[in-house]
Amino acid sequence: MAKSGIKRAPAKRRAKKEKALSRGLLPAECRLDMLSGDAEQVRERVAKEGGEVIGTYKDPLGGGALIACVLPISAVEPTPFQRDLSDTHHRKLADVIDKTGIFLDPIICVTAPDSGFWTPNGMHRLMAMRRLGAKSVTALVVPKREVAWQILALNTEKAHNLKEKSLEVIRIYRGLIEEDATRPESGFAFYLEEASFVTMGLCYENNAKFAGGAYNPIVRRLEKFSDEPLSKALKSHEKHAELLQELDARVAEVIAKLKARGFVSPYLRAFVVARINPLRFMQGEPPTLADLLRTMTERAAKFNTEKVKQEDLASTGGAADDAD
Repeated sequence: MAKSGIKRAPAKRRAKKEKALSRGLLPAECRLDMLSGDAEQVRERVAKEGGEVIGTYKDPLGGGALIACVLPISAVEPTPFQRDLSDTHHRKLADVIDKTGIFLDPIICVTAPDSGFWTPNGMHRLMAMRRLGAKSVTALVVPKREVAWQILALNTEKAHNLKEKSLEVIRIYRGLIEEDATRPESGFAFYLEEASFVTMGLCYENNAKFAGGAYNPIVRRLEKFSDEPLSKALKSHEKHAELLQELDARVAEVIAKLKARGFVSPYLRAFVVARINPLRFMQGEPPTLADLLRTMTERAAKFNTEKVKQEDLASTGGAADDAD
């Protein structure tokens, strides 16, 4: 079989294993008696909000200042761009905390832009404590707000599915734009993980039932982070999201015709998308994502469902009695 000249998306790089005991600070070196700069501003914010600093120390890995404190629970909110609250999870957490009678897992916080604090890692614990009627919550405050993006990026990797990942990434993206829209998009590749998630997030915002799984492998291969400012790069993602949704509408029409002929399978959309996708047969430089999506939309509009046979669908792994 001839190989396509199109390169696949690069594999994710993993941190190499370092030599044991070769990095960071010794326990005695983590002592921090005085704060300065950003850390001192955090101490002032804690006092202003009615909180209490109970300890300061240097992070044993990177050496940055960290502030352990107790904050009024009313002064803390989740970052406005992370995934939605799980009602079941925070209720279970509240039950466990209530049974132990001790709050043992401090939330991570950064200062919010104007007042109070944001927690990029601790929303469910925060809401569990609010459910229990707590007045205060213990927190570990990180002076540098950009750490919130890094934490959310790690949380995004833990997301359960493409929809959750994409929605969280587009919320992070909007938060970055609010802070400074002139910064290049490529500078935030770590936080956003994959450029395709931005485009997919826009689609899911517009349609919660968008079938992103059928299209993400294609978008992931062609959508790249741009050196353009965030505000301009977002317009490109919005254009691609619009084209994707137009393509999905045409694919949905083909699926409806196949169902009318008696084809019923959870793989109908994957089958149609594979049939109209010319990317795997192309040699050399691939087209732009916009051009490919337009081509696929045109091919979907011309799709002849009368030529499809049951064995064609079976080759995709579908079953005749499954629902699409």
